[in-house]
Amino acid sequence: MEYKMNIAGLERSLPLCPISDTLYIGAFVMFGDTELTEACAHALLEKAPDFDVLITAESKGIPLVCSMARLSGKGRYVLARKSVKLYMKDVISFAVKSITTAADQTLYLDGGDVAYLAGKRVLIVDDVISTGRSLIALENLVEKSGGIIAGRMAVLAEGDAIGRTDISVLADLPLFHPDGSPL
Repeated sequence: MEYKMNIAGLERSLPLCPISDTLYIGAFVMFGDTELTEACAHALLEKAPDFDVLITAESKGIPLVCSMARLSGKGRYVLARKSVKLYMKDVISFAVKSITTAADQTLYLDGGDVAYLAGKRVLIVDDVISTGRSLIALENLVEKSGGIIAGRMAVLAEGDAIGRTDISVLADLPLFHPDGSPL
């Protein structure tokens, strides 16, 4: 089963994937689709508030913020990692549970990124916002770093995120019954 939709002026078919016996989601994956990534980056930047730096959570938002940083001329973005890497020092973290993970997930920021965010207007970007839990983790990390949240953006909003006025999105993505019909 697939769900066809228009995203940033492009038609795409999203495979429907089970989250439970009664709930399916449309799998939105930009990896490898440079046309879609660039179109979404352009469309989000047209709606973006003033910002100094972008932040996203690992991993599906990476190509999007990379394109946004390049297109906006900002040149740098910050990545909240899902695990601590050997090169990371003075790490800060925040734990969340998202709709697509079975267990708690912790996001980490390197101390160098923490220092870089201090006093800057930070635009939080994600591919899809669902429950908003990853967004809460990113907000927490930005605030712990002394950054100022300039705004929140995503390509798609689904579930609890649909209708939120504090997140700017390109389109809404419904949740689905097991037969493929929208909830």
